[in-house]
Amino acid sequence: MESRRLAILCSHIRPSSGPAPTRQFSVSKSNCDAGLDTNEQPSEGSHRNDCVFCKIITGESPAFKLYEDDVCLCILDTNPLSRGHSLIIPKSHFSSLRATPPAVVAAMCSKVPFISSAIMQATGSDSFNLLVNNGTAAGQVIFHTHIHIIPRRALDCLWASESLRRRPLNKDQEASRLADRVREQLSLSYNSEDSKGEGSSLTEN
Repeated sequence: MESRRLAILCSHIRPSSGPAPTRQFSVSKSNCDAGLDTNEQPSEGSHRNDCVFCKIITGESPAFKLYEDDVCLCILDTNPLSRGHSLIIPKSHFSSLRATPPAVVAAMCSKVPFISSAIMQATGSDSFNLLVNNGTAAGQVIFHTHIHIIPRRALDCLWASESLRRRPLNKDQEASRLADRVREQLSLSYNSEDSKGEGSSLTEN
């Protein structure tokens, strides 16, 4: 199971055949190997030499491009979980969702309804999963932010977790303490962003 998961997550490199990208973009080089020492990595937004996504963006590696604009690119996953499984990637290199500027995340997410609708129509699907593997424990292997669009069909049994029974939240003191801790972290984050003029709304029970 672990080897299968890693094989799937490592699959975003290049098709074995097919047309080369129709357009190339002049961006700096980049590398997003999961095993690199973070002390050796350039700052976020710069680029690294052997990042598979950056190579696709520069045209060094082929990919089946579905959509592109000034901020992001959408390509077919070359080892898909379902027919039409696609990836939205930013053209600038950011190693994680947390490291990706909100404006870039917003630009990527704003294209999801448009792109997913086209994918579902092309594949005859009526549903899709939107997925981000953020961090090693969550299954991230390619450390260049990307969003998965995974078309779904009824009873396709794609996720084993869908058969697991979900338990209702225990509305006890532990749940209350957890909510308090999350709100505290949000408040700290809000205060650090306040000088940038970003508003938010924090709710207290």
